[in-house]
Amino acid sequence: MRITPYGEFAAFIAVAEQRHFTKAARQIGISTATLSQTIRALEERLGIRLLNRTTRSVSPTEAGEMLLARLKPVIDDYEAAIDSINQFRDTPAGIVRLTVAPPAAHSVIAPRLKEFAALYPDIRFEVSVDVTNVDIVSSQFDAGIRRESAIDRDMIAVRVSEPVRGMVAASPAYLAAHPAPKTPHELVSHNCLRFRLSGGGILPWRFARAGESFEVPVTGGFITNDVELVIGAALDGIGVLYTTRDYLAPYIADGRLVSLLEEWTPVGERLCLYYPSRRQLPAALRALIDFLRSDGKSRPERKKPAAAQPRAASRSQ
Repeated sequence: MRITPYGEFAAFIAVAEQRHFTKAARQIGISTATLSQTIRALEERLGIRLLNRTTRSVSPTEAGEMLLARLKPVIDDYEAAIDSINQFRDTPAGIVRLTVAPPAAHSVIAPRLKEFAALYPDIRFEVSVDVTNVDIVSSQFDAGIRRESAIDRDMIAVRVSEPVRGMVAASPAYLAAHPAPKTPHELVSHNCLRFRLSGGGILPWRFARAGESFEVPVTGGFITNDVELVIGAALDGIGVLYTTRDYLAPYIADGRLVSLLEEWTPVGERLCLYYPSRRQLPAALRALIDFLRSDGKSRPERKKPAAAQPRAASRSQ
């Protein structure tokens, strides 16, 4: 595989910013071995070491820091120049890299991916599904989709969903052995399947009725950070589950799960696509934003200061 000079410099920037060969290789889509060879060839061609390497870390040398500071704006301008000619194409082209929370992948991306691909065949779409609220700038993502309260205030946010509502459910087998709770407070006597958030905390079980909102301190013998795993545990009759309604709708419809405490589950936040404020959006990202807003229900807005827009205590994904 022959790497062009542009490719060498792009590879160097990726390693210098990620400070990790494996992460950088994953980001630009080549093997770690090829990336290592590319950096070595660049250093030999320039006659100077650009990176300090140890078994545990990678960091730019003084020369590497200087090269990175000069190269990064040049590469960014190059990519912007290439993107600027998109206006002369019949349809936008390019790549959109997204980091999304699992609920967003399930309820925003999956239902409309086929339609988007048909409308924009020249746009490459790369989606990383992660419960972690990653830094989209340092991780080289164009945008992300997460709950509104999880988005940093210096980002531009566009609402791309209706309010996400939670649901409590259990399998018929579990309910045959355990009487269904009539109020949320009765959940304390059930085996509750809980979800661990990226920050380390447990997803709170929130409820509301007659204007009163509260949490129930549930307990149980199973905790995970994987949505499919916790749903599988509920289907197997291990316990009671609390997650978003969109995830559970198919299982409720076919009878494998039974919805509980419907009158107590509150309406949650909307999901938002967010991206850094920049002078000009890439054409591919602009096409995606316009597409997701095409139902006419979402309008772009900048995150407001904390005093003007109170946020929920939880920063759940």
